[in-house]
Amino acid sequence: MNTRKLLIQTALGASIAAGALVAMAAPASAYVACNREGDCWHTDSRVAVPGVTFSYHPDDWYFHQRWDSNRHFRDYHEGRGYWRNGIWITL
Repeated sequence: MNTRKLLIQTALGASIAAGALVAMAAPASAYVACNREGDCWHTDSRVAVPGVTFSYHPDDWYFHQRWDSNRHFRDYHEGRGYWRNGIWITL
């Protein structure tokens, strides 16, 4: 194998490795959203609803909380929307 071919293959391999590292280093966009009524759920985007306020937390915030009768973690729900008093509101 000649030197030029070896350099091209090495550069190509380094480019692929660098691209893989960049892809893995991208932050995940997952949140836990909570409303004033104590409903919390996983979401991958922040929504804006007129007249409704949500607090957003990092995805792992869920594991460090106490869930009781005042704070409820709601199951995953298909579609775009939010929880209000235990009912899924579709946007």
